[in-house]
Amino acid sequence: MITLMHLITGLETGGAERMVLNLAARADRSRFRPVVVSLTGTGAMGPLIEAAGVPVRALGMRRGVPDPRGIIRLALILREFRPAVLQTWLYHADLLGLIMRRLGLVPHLLWGLQCSESIDTSIVRAVLARCSGIPDAVVTVSEVGRLVHEAAGYRPRRWVHIPNAVDTSVLRPDAEARMRGRASLGIAEDAVAVLLPARYHPMKDHANFLAAAALAAEACPNARFVLAGPGTEPGNPVLDRAIAELGLGGRVLRLGERRDLERLYPAFDLVTLSSAFGEGLPLVLAEAMASGIACVATDSGDSAAIIGDTGRVVPPRDPVALAAAWVDMLALSPESRHALGARARARIQQDYDLAGIVARYECLYEDIADKK
Repeated sequence: MITLMHLITGLETGGAERMVLNLAARADRSRFRPVVVSLTGTGAMGPLIEAAGVPVRALGMRRGVPDPRGIIRLALILREFRPAVLQTWLYHADLLGLIMRRLGLVPHLLWGLQCSESIDTSIVRAVLARCSGIPDAVVTVSEVGRLVHEAAGYRPRRWVHIPNAVDTSVLRPDAEARMRGRASLGIAEDAVAVLLPARYHPMKDHANFLAAAALAAEACPNARFVLAGPGTEPGNPVLDRAIAELGLGGRVLRLGERRDLERLYPAFDLVTLSSAFGEGLPLVLAEAMASGIACVATDSGDSAAIIGDTGRVVPPRDPVALAAAWVDMLALSPESRHALGARARARIQQDYDLAGIVARYECLYEDIADKK
């Protein structure tokens, strides 16, 4: 049996965190013994991982604050579980995993790249690029992410492309969920609703979304625009000011962080991403498409690859193009949007279903662990 440890920056509700949950919870326990370690706290995902019978440990480090005690704590956890393979997720976890590998505390190391660009970790990424030949392999969720990191100097022994995935047996079209979701959000049945499921961050470009919403509102008087993600709740002064200046006060609903997006997707006519840069393979697009919702996204990361011909992709930082794509999609009849949503779901079932992606990771783990 292979003891496999996942080391991740935190356990909140992002795409990497959900993949760690799924990989740990669905691991074949006759072949793998999974363990999850968070650099920070246990977050929203920690209790879900523990409920699946997987040990969870937290190093208690503060984001962006170097703490040598975290190295000591991780070393003790590695000695406790003695994993054959350590997979790290996100840059700071990659860096800590690199230290553990150099100290000889873990025999095999995998890095996991989720994003394509970042404005927060340029120094860390430069260090990682210089040391990228040390891990056994580097896993990237997107082809764009690989190209960007190669340009940044990454030269790993082995690249492996495994996209993020969703459970299409759980995420599915649901007419009753649509009615319940719209009722809970106060969205009238005759309205058209657009959802942006993204944390507040420059990468996600909420300014682009709101500028496009102001334009689309003129063409679609019955349109409602919804923000869901940490930092989007009322009280964010930048969003407060932008919404007021654009005259969107009665048209934008701000939900803040939600841990039930899978129940909310069916309530919407369109799911969108307005990102300026930095996406890898956006899991929210796959989730929405699996729920039968067509998507519009800016051309960041592998958004175009995942949407294909089931939605629309527009240039980043172009609110006119983004609004036009929304208006075109919302002008379709409900039957036409339903047909697009059905094609979107079929695309996810074929290429991004969770069962197949978990199997690909497990084959990789066994291959790495067998190497001397």
